[in-house]
Amino acid sequence: PEDQQRDQGEPSLIAGITREVMRDYAVDSRRVYAAGLSAGAAATTILGETYPDLYAAIGVHSGLACGAANDLPSAFAAMRRGSVAPPDRSAGVAGRAGSRRIVPTIVFHGDKDATVHPRNGDHVIAQARVTTTDLQASVQRGQVPGGLAYSRTLHTDASGQPILEQWVIHGGGHAWSGGSPAGSYT
Repeated sequence: PEDQQRDQGEPSLIAGITREVMRDYAVDSRRVYAAGLSAGAAATTILGETYPDLYAAIGVHSGLACGAANDLPSAFAAMRRGSVAPPDRSAGVAGRAGSRRIVPTIVFHGDKDATVHPRNGDHVIAQARVTTTDLQASVQRGQVPGGLAYSRTLHTDASGQPILEQWVIHGGGHAWSGGSPAGSYT
């Protein structure tokens, strides 16, 4: 639990590193993003929830929603099955700096992922949407030439600007969904 709160544990360390890089280099604060795969994706969802004032957007590939687990057994349970419903973060995260800003989020998840249940991608999107009901969702389906089929759901605001984006890679497992088919885990 201490690693899922603002100004505590790992989120505090990562945010501190981010601020240090921003201070030492000419970084546009509107273009600071966090992204991760698997455990890194779970950390990314925590950063998006606890530091919405620091990260402009997040990218989550095959990860858990913030609060989906509080210890190792609950992490493995969420990874295996996902929970029945996304973790309730509607009251906000302790120390979230009072921000209710929706952090633009892109999610990738293979529907054949045997390591992190695909339901967790739905939970990441549901958790991000909790601060607004004003988004319109549309689904597009396609297939990469010589590759896998996918479903892409865009959640747009009233002006048509995408805020949340979810890609379900049909037949995809627990691995990066792009790259060269000649490489391992790509």
